[in-house]
Amino acid sequence: MEPLLPSMAVQRGGRWRHHRQVINGILWRTENGAKWHQVPERYGPWKTCYHRFSVWEQDGTWARLEQRLQAEAEAAGELDWRAQADATIVRAHQEAAGARKRGSARKNRGQPKGWVAPEVD
Repeated sequence: MEPLLPSMAVQRGGRWRHHRQVINGILWRTENGAKWHQVPERYGPWKTCYHRFSVWEQDGTWARLEQRLQAEAEAAGELDWRAQADATIVRAHQEAAGARKRGSARKNRGQPKGWVAPEVD
């Protein structure tokens, strides 16, 4: 992976934190679904992890890494492109299930409009 990553040469503002440490922080965040500011200090400042993730997303570094890893896994016979999702565990938003939106009343079709007096015998 190292040849696909940007150079660790001295940049404006000083040295970059080591790629391995920052990538581990980025992976920790994506695996845990945490917010950026929750990345543990052992991976460096959270702003460093976020900034590097963002820059690499924009310049195509992540796409190059993904392509290389997929090619190597496929060549080794370790990649299975057949994937399935069991619909019983896939959650949809409540509005996708036809739930009423907040504040909207259900329209009664076929019902008389307004108040109708009951019949008296």
